[in-house]
Amino acid sequence: MERTARTGQAGGTRERILNAAERLFAEHGVYAVSNRRVSEAARQGNNAAVGYHFGTKADLVRAITRKHCRPIEEARARLLAGIEDPTDIGEWVACLVRPTTEHLDALGSPTWFARFCAQVVTDPALRDIMAEESLACPPTLRALEGLNRCLPDLPADVHVERADMARNLILHTCADRERALAGNTATPRTNWHDTATGLVDALVGLWTAPVTRCR
Repeated sequence: MERTARTGQAGGTRERILNAAERLFAEHGVYAVSNRRVSEAARQGNNAAVGYHFGTKADLVRAITRKHCRPIEEARARLLAGIEDPTDIGEWVACLVRPTTEHLDALGSPTWFARFCAQVVTDPALRDIMAEESLACPPTLRALEGLNRCLPDLPADVHVERADMARNLILHTCADRERALAGNTATPRTNWHDTATGLVDALVGLWTAPVTRCR
């Protein structure tokens, strides 16, 4: 019983550290926040608590990402199972967009995960961690494969360019809305569901737009 209590206490400490780090990283940037500051925000008397429980800052970023990936991927699997027309680009795009917006909606307000992601992608090494975690999830891979099967025949460089644009549009649209909600300011859409609808429309337009070659 004593061992179970210690395990539960350690789990609670880890959760408090994750929550504190996510909020601070979202608001200030990953490298602007010290482990000591995270420990203090998590109400840990030991300033080495972050290193003890998670190791490096990159390990902490990975742990925060994994914490959110599981519910997002479960939602994505459900959407994939309900696809009616596998030739419809919009259905595949929705499978990539809506799980994240649904997750943010379910968390309530304020949330910090979208802004955390926006901060993380500014650093190439940390961005790679997020990409690795996402691509390790079978539902995401299935959604990307399905989307690629029904995209127009784009030149390879244009495909890469538009994939980057699509990721940035999803990421920063969610981060901007999250920031506005936290600050109690007006947003273009009244809820996360409608935000996802606008994103899906925009992304379908992005992927199907004509290609103009510069001379």
